[in-house]
Amino acid sequence: MFPNFESIPSPNKKFKTTPMDRSFDHLTEEIIFAILDHLHDDPFSRKSFSLVSKSFYAAESLHRKSLRPLHSDRIPTVSPRYPSISKLDLTLCPHVEDSFLISVSSAWKTTLRSIDLSRSRSFSNVGLSNLVTSCTGLVEINLSNGVALTDSVMKVLAEAKNLEKLWLSRCKSITDMGIGCVAVGCKKLKLLCLNWCLHITDLGVGLIATKCKELRSLDLSFLTITEKCLPPILQLQHLEELILEECHGIDDEGLEALKRNCKRNSLKLLNLSRCPSISHSGLSSLINGSEDLQKLNLSYGSSITTDMAKCLHSFSGLQSIKLDCCSLTTSGVKAIANWRASLKELSLSKCVGVTDECLSILVQKHKQLRKLDITCCRKITYGSINSITSSCSFLVSLKMESCTLVPREAYVLIGQRCPYLEELDLTDNEIDNEGLKSISKCSRLSVLKLGICLNINDDGLSHIASGCRKIKELDLYRSTGITDRGIAAIAGGCPALEMINIAYNDKITDSSLISLSKCLSLKALEIRGCCCISSVGLSAIAVGCKQLTVLDIKNCVNVNDDGMIPLAQFSHNLKQARSYILYRPENEFGISCTAKDGPHLVAD
Repeated sequence: MFPNFESIPSPNKKFKTTPMDRSFDHLTEEIIFAILDHLHDDPFSRKSFSLVSKSFYAAESLHRKSLRPLHSDRIPTVSPRYPSISKLDLTLCPHVEDSFLISVSSAWKTTLRSIDLSRSRSFSNVGLSNLVTSCTGLVEINLSNGVALTDSVMKVLAEAKNLEKLWLSRCKSITDMGIGCVAVGCKKLKLLCLNWCLHITDLGVGLIATKCKELRSLDLSFLTITEKCLPPILQLQHLEELILEECHGIDDEGLEALKRNCKRNSLKLLNLSRCPSISHSGLSSLINGSEDLQKLNLSYGSSITTDMAKCLHSFSGLQSIKLDCCSLTTSGVKAIANWRASLKELSLSKCVGVTDECLSILVQKHKQLRKLDITCCRKITYGSINSITSSCSFLVSLKMESCTLVPREAYVLIGQRCPYLEELDLTDNEIDNEGLKSISKCSRLSVLKLGICLNINDDGLSHIASGCRKIKELDLYRSTGITDRGIAAIAGGCPALEMINIAYNDKITDSSLISLSKCLSLKALEIRGCCCISSVGLSAIAVGCKQLTVLDIKNCVNVNDDGMIPLAQFSHNLKQARSYILYRPENEFGISCTAKDGPHLVAD
């Protein structure tokens, strides 16, 4: 679409006017903004776009709405360039001083609507107060992981009168008094996350439910609450999501009284995972009136008995249920098969009692399944795969890691009968090249996990490369039959590749990295423990993969300065690098260069 940008000078240099520049002058701002909308997910292309001409540089600056800096101290210098920022993500800035928040308040006083401080420290009430009073349009604030934040911060936060979404996960020092201030001041809240706020009790939650009538989503996971706070919560007319993970204070006895007073509600998602004290009677009491329920999570809870399954029989709108690590009974499975609902998502990961018979019963009833997770269901065999692929031909996601009794020939059925698959996890299984050849017919596949698959080699991977050209994520962790030839096939056949894991494959050499350096969309590369990789291959990745953001080169003992220095020079988007290689004095310069020059300001 655009010319080669590598030769275009920095915007700090003077531009020469060319006929092409003058022709672009006829484009309206709306047309240029429409072009930038199409480049929204590609930061590198947006940067290149801004270097075409002065007018494009100005247009891109005005169009940009979100910013994710690597250094908080660079904001004062870049804020004049980006006057329209509405979303500021500071998750890569561990230290955010009050002076920084004050400068943010001044720079984007009228435009800022969302700020993420979930990984930031060092700011106090002063900076936060300036932020919420100056930026009156703020509707989203994430203060998660603020273990040092106290009730005084909540009092300041209550001044954000237009706040709609607030995350306070793991703010362990906040009490009922602090959350009460938020309840009184932020009455427009639609989403509130109090996950791991261990000092908030029924009193604080009750205040939220009483004052914030517009709540749509409420996360109370790991709180020391009881059923006493639930009546006002379930009376919220707009509440659609309620998360009560590991709320051990809620049990059957307390929920029994709730059943008599519960009216119809708008609940669509309910998470009761890790609540072993809630059996079928408690569940029945809690969901009484939740006729619109669509998603239910009962993972790590009570056994799925006939009574447990029967209490969900009449919920015709139920689409998704997670039963991970629960104990299944045959009678319970048969009761699930008799539900009025036709499930679209079913997760049985690590469930005890999953057999070929159980799965056959389930999939014959729920033929509209789109997502199925049977990870670590170690008793299933060929019969299960035969039943699944025969009944659920519209599957888009199948996760079956460590189903080690499934024989090689079963995987051929997946490719023959499930053409719509987009995600397939076969980690630690017996699949071979014939299975991969069949799966290569799944042309929509974008995520394929083949870690610890010891029966596959380059021939099977070549089939995937020729048939699954939409692959974005490929996991080959410890699949030791793979060599440079297989990786070259993937690099040539899968142009959309964004993530690849080839860790601990001792046959992988620099040749593989040179092949992967031509994958221009590559964002994450895991090559730890690949002992044959050296600085030559790493340099090729640094030069070719400009969008690389995550790199794992742990235990790559042959990487030295010659590999680390190009990372600092070319990998400007690199945000996370695991390079715990054995320290050697000769590598000190390269490591210091990466630490000094590697992090650059990145806008998303």
